[in-house]
Amino acid sequence: MGLNEFFQSADRLLRTLSRPDWTTYWMSLKIVFAGIGVLGIIGYIIRLMSSVLQTV
Repeated sequence: MGLNEFFQSADRLLRTLSRPDWTTYWMSLKIVFAGIGVLGIIGYIIRLMSSVLQTV
């Protein structure tokens, strides 16, 4: 793939891109916050199990 082909491909990509609307942003935010929440819950459970096992 030559440099000229790369620039043509990049130009074609940039022309087809469109800015996402508010519903797309909102859905992305909900997914991100849900993922953070799940990771927090998993970390809390691991921390709780660790503290319980250390006292035994």
